[in-house]
Amino acid sequence: VQLQASGGGLVQAGGSLRLSCVAQRTILSTFTICDMAWYRQAPGKERELVAQVTSSRNTNYADSVKSRFTISRDNGKKTVYLHMNSLQPEDTAVYYCNLVNTRDRTQYWGLGTQVTVSS
Repeated sequence: VQLQASGGGLVQAGGSLRLSCVAQRTILSTFTICDMAWYRQAPGKERELVAQVTSSRNTNYADSVKSRFTISRDNGKKTVYLHMNSLQPEDTAVYYCNLVNTRDRTQYWGLGTQVTVSS
C-alpha cells in the first residue's frame, strides 16, 4: 500500500484547506476494512493524531481541531479527506496520512504534506 497525500499549502489565518490521501496499490475490499487517520508534526514537536475515521465511519478528533476540521472517506475512491477551516498558525505542521488494516493491524504512512498558516 502506498498513501499519496496532497492539498497542503500556504494559507492565511482564518482560511481553509482540504487535504486528500489516496491509497494506492490496494484493492477496494481491503481499503474498506482499514481505519484511516491524519496526524501532524510541527517542528520540534512529536507527531500527534489530528483526526481518525474508522472502517465503520466513526470519527474522533484532537480537542484542538474539534469544530474546525472534518475527516471523511470515500471508499469508492480509496480516499480520505481532511477539511480544515478557521486555520490558525498553530496548525502549521507536516500532515501525514495513516492507514491501519483492522484485520492484521498492518500500518502504513504517507510521506506528508506541508500546511503553513501565516498570521
